[in-house]
Amino acid sequence: MYASVARLVQPLHHVAELLAPGVDKSSETVEWEMTMLLTWVKQTYIEEGDAFMVDNLLNYSKGFWNGLFISYDHYYIPRTNNDLERFFRQTKASHRRITGLRNWNTYINRNGEMIVLVNDALRQEHVISRLRSVPFDAYKARKEQWDVRLSGVIQRKRFNRNPDAYLNDLEQKWELMIC
Repeated sequence: MYASVARLVQPLHHVAELLAPGVDKSSETVEWEMTMLLTWVKQTYIEEGDAFMVDNLLNYSKGFWNGLFISYDHYYIPRTNNDLERFFRQTKASHRRITGLRNWNTYINRNGEMIVLVNDALRQEHVISRLRSVPFDAYKARKEQWDVRLSGVIQRKRFNRNPDAYLNDLEQKWELMIC
């Protein structure tokens, strides 16, 4: 049984070697090598028990194909999203410490991209002087955009809290508009 498992793992080792970063690799060459490797896997692993591994490898690589090779041509694009996942984990843990709540869905819906901006701004030097340099009109316009963005979330909360009261309020406002 070990021999059959070791045989099926071999293509995965080849894929890992092929996708490992290198100085002289380009997306074009790695994509070509990956295409050749997948063709080799389809031709080599033709036994009845191999079908699951081959199909899984082909479907998995097909799903990631469009973004799989971009990091070889652009050094500033990371190969993995580990840093992003680490950021989310830290932000989630911070939210739990502050609120005591495990679920942060409402927090992320309400604050969205501001979580990233505030988290980054707090680490920067001279953040207060930078904030003071923003004209009041620009702040006011941005605040209005933010309020518009949050209005849908606030309306959903009000409706979910008491649907009858929310709908009655809407009907009263409608009657005032008609009369």
